[in-house]
Amino acid sequence: MRAIMTVTGLDHTGIIAAVASAAAANDANIVNVSQTLMGEYFTMILQIEFDESHTPLAALQSAMRQVGSEQGLDIHIQSEAIFNAMHRL
Repeated sequence: MRAIMTVTGLDHTGIIAAVASAAAANDANIVNVSQTLMGEYFTMILQIEFDESHTPLAALQSAMRQVGSEQGLDIHIQSEAIFNAMHRL
């Protein structure tokens, strides 16, 4: 399955490491990433792939919410198909 993950929050050391480590721990592969700083705000969007039969989307969302809580970030994941459909309207 392909999904889109967005990460936003105040910039600080270790954001990319925390997000990438948690994704890897949940067998999600980052296939594309874009990140930027807007003043003191960090934003990142990632395209990820994972085997939903091994790691259900809800489980990955829960794991990444935990990272977000620990890091003071907002992390959201949705199916790439849903993301694309929403942005075609």
